[in-house]
Amino acid sequence: MTQNSPLAGYSVTRKWPPRHPGRIQLYSLPTPNGVKVSIALEEMQLPYEAHLVSFETHDQLTPEFVGTFPNNKIPAIIDPQGPGGKPLVLFESGAILIYLAEKSASPLLPADPVARYETLQWLMFQMGGVGPMFGQVGFFHKYGGKDFEDKRPRDRYVHESRRLLGVLEQRLQGREWIMGDSFTLADIAIWPWVRNITLPTGYNAGELVGWNNFPELQRVLGAFEARPAVQKGLNVPLRG
Repeated sequence: MTQNSPLAGYSVTRKWPPRHPGRIQLYSLPTPNGVKVSIALEEMQLPYEAHLVSFETHDQLTPEFVGTFPNNKIPAIIDPQGPGGKPLVLFESGAILIYLAEKSASPLLPADPVARYETLQWLMFQMGGVGPMFGQVGFFHKYGGKDFEDKRPRDRYVHESRRLLGVLEQRLQGREWIMGDSFTLADIAIWPWVRNITLPTGYNAGELVGWNNFPELQRVLGAFEARPAVQKGLNVPLRG
């Protein structure tokens, strides 16, 4: 990367120098939030370069990362060819998904106003409900909170997660995807989280939330995992 590169002024590029500075730069980790953006980039066939932000070494807390992305969370991107041809820095996965869909004029965010706002509604359902609640189940079931003797906090989040899964189960009756026949940003946002709560390598909480009671979710999750772009995006960035 040369001094004249449009990315040279961003602190994050000192720690993760881009090999392809003309591409969208993705800073992420294969977590449920992180893979939403890599899957979207693969589905939209947008050129990008992925950089692994390791939680094990607290990369997200380094001055280089925080100097560009002040919320110290993944995923985050820099698009060197943002609006007006100028670089655009973005964090928050929902905002990134919307931006990428609009940039590429992707049908993943429908053009029809009604379908567009319904898609955004389900995207926000994930951002405000599924992600936070499932994440708390993971904490209290598998990670630091699992050793708490009082199981009431865990059970509170389990019950709410089970309710959210029930909402999705009802929504999918007679539908191929969240929005019907069309695969959209809503699916990209929701299914990595549904997948993670059930996987032994994820939160391993399938029995806890009653996963066997949700046949429609099982059906659609299988279809989601079978998509080639999803299969690739689930492993981006590659762990070292």
